[in-house]
Amino acid sequence: MTIRYPRPLRPGDRVGVTSPSAGVAKELRGRLDVAVREIEARGYEVVVGRCMDGSTHLSAPAAERAAELTGMLTDPEIRAVVPPWGGETAIDLLPLLDFEAIRRAEPTWVVGYSDMSTVITPLTLLTKVATVHGNNLMDTPYRTPEGLLSWLDIVAAPQGEPFAQTPPGRYRSGGWDDWARNPEIRDLTLDAEGAWTRLDGDGDVDVEGRLIGGCIETLANLAGTPYLDTSSFAGGDRLLVYVEACEDNAFTICRNLHGMRLNGFFDRAAAVLVGRTHAPAGRTLTQHEAVLDALGPLGVPIVADVECGHVAPYLPLVNGARGRVVHTAARSEILQTLD
Repeated sequence: MTIRYPRPLRPGDRVGVTSPSAGVAKELRGRLDVAVREIEARGYEVVVGRCMDGSTHLSAPAAERAAELTGMLTDPEIRAVVPPWGGETAIDLLPLLDFEAIRRAEPTWVVGYSDMSTVITPLTLLTKVATVHGNNLMDTPYRTPEGLLSWLDIVAAPQGEPFAQTPPGRYRSGGWDDWARNPEIRDLTLDAEGAWTRLDGDGDVDVEGRLIGGCIETLANLAGTPYLDTSSFAGGDRLLVYVEACEDNAFTICRNLHGMRLNGFFDRAAAVLVGRTHAPAGRTLTQHEAVLDALGPLGVPIVADVECGHVAPYLPLVNGARGRVVHTAARSEILQTLD
């Protein structure tokens, strides 16, 4: 089965907001309002769901979150769904989502990263509908650095026309902004210099494949299940697999990647992209060494410090899109085509 792409968003379309994992605490509702206005400024109507409570680590009971997400994805009036952010335990949704109803419905864009990988990656693998691993709703008000795109740009992009992104050469060295005190903030603090790094050796990289991937800490728990089965994905095309570590130390990341490899997640990888991370090293193992230890046996290019993780800025990747990665001494670029 070929990849199915939701149609590009047009002014007047509806965007659904729900929290499949963590909701929004009262002190952060100001930032939520700013983010909603950012989407409305593009000409879209925003529909905020009921599953938004931020008083615990979950926005609502699992059955309610699954029902609301399924409802939005099967509502022909809603053309995209975006969460405020990720969370911790979206895994409890998977047995409750109506994948068959979602598969039958007209495709709808779903956006997110972090714990949203637990949802969007299985959605693409099981329904063959493309999803966007990109900045969440609460990140949306930030101005997009030169060379990158916002998820709002991608969901409105014409199908079949390639779009390129290049690393800006700068990233955020510290933690998160204080949205409770400054909900209107729009400028990312990119105070450190950094470029993509090839881990498996020297030489130029120029490789193509279908994109699939997400957050290591959440996807590792799905390895070996139908929710993370890449064996027949995209009609047997080679894959560009991207992974990123949120917070686990290098030993845990190393074990998780070994497990994902042993369960076949990387079997059809033409290359692996690894997100830049602030996650800690182990006592005798760096994050880069952890990746190389687990994935070096694949014998494919491994490019690290890509802007596809928890470290700003954000380089959105479309699960299912045809991708081409170029990394040389002169330039680094990823080209995506929705075909």
